[in-house]
Amino acid sequence: MRWTGGEPVLVWEGGRGSSPAYGREIGFRAVGERRCLGARGNLCPVGALVGGRVTGGRCAECARLDRARSVAADTVADDPRTYRVYLAWFGAGLVKVGITAEERGAARLLEQGAVAYGWLGRGPLMAARRTEEVLGTALGVPDRIPYAAKRAARVALPGVAERAAEVAESYRRAMGVPGWAETLEPVGLRVVDHAEVFGLERVGRIDGVVTELVDGGCVRGTLAAAAGPDLHLEDPDGRALVLDTRLLTGWELVAAGGAAGTTVPVTALPPGVQDGLF
Repeated sequence: MRWTGGEPVLVWEGGRGSSPAYGREIGFRAVGERRCLGARGNLCPVGALVGGRVTGGRCAECARLDRARSVAADTVADDPRTYRVYLAWFGAGLVKVGITAEERGAARLLEQGAVAYGWLGRGPLMAARRTEEVLGTALGVPDRIPYAAKRAARVALPGVAERAAEVAESYRRAMGVPGWAETLEPVGLRVVDHAEVFGLERVGRIDGVVTELVDGGCVRGTLAAAAGPDLHLEDPDGRALVLDTRLLTGWELVAAGGAAGTTVPVTALPPGVQDGLF
C-alpha cells in the first residue's frame, strides 16, 4: 500500500492501483505460496519462499540488496536533494524525529502512520541526518516506534488541540537545542493533522491483528480506517481487526467469494492491552 495524493492506494503487480474507500467491503483469498518480491525492480533470481509473518516480503539476500543504497538504512551519503527534518506524533507520548526528501512532501509521514507532524528544518542530506541524531538524543525520543504501539495509540487519541500542543512543545524544545540550525535552515511551526485523512474517528477499539496469510485463507471486512500500512476492518463477526498490508506482498490474491469471513490467523488483543504496551 502506498499513499498517493493523500489517499491509500493498493498497488498490484504490473503497476495497477486501486483505492480502497472507507465504508466499502474488502474481501480476498490468498492462493499458493508467498514468493520474494525481488530487489530494486529486479525479480528474485531463485523465486525464494518468504515466511508469512515477514513484513518486508523479501528473502534475506534481496532485502540486503534493496537496502544497499537506502537513505533509511543510512547507506547513501551523496544524494544531492534537499531533505527535511520532521517531528512525527503517533499518540500520547509517542514522538520521533526523522528525515525525508523535500520533494516527497508528507508522503513519508502518511506511510508511517503519523497522526500529526511538523517540520523542523531543511538542508543537505548529511546535515539533516546529523540534526536527526542530535535532536533525537537531546529530546530523548526514539528513531523508531513499533507498529504495535502506534496501533494501540490510535484507539483513544486526545483531541486535535491536544495533539497540536504536544507537537508544538516538542518543536519548542527542539529549537532550544544549540548548534543544529548552523547547518540546516529552520522551518516555522505548522502542525498538520492526519486523523481525518486516516479516518481514525471510526477506530474505537482493536480486537485483533492479522498475523499472516495462508494458502486458502480469507480476509473480509468493511474498511473503517487506514493509517500507514494498516487497514482497520470490521469483519463479518463484528471484530475490529487490523491488517498490515505489508503481509500481502508476494501473495497471489483472488476474490474471496461466497460468504466467507476472515479465516487467516489472527492474534486476539484482550481488553486493556493498549495500556499494557506503555
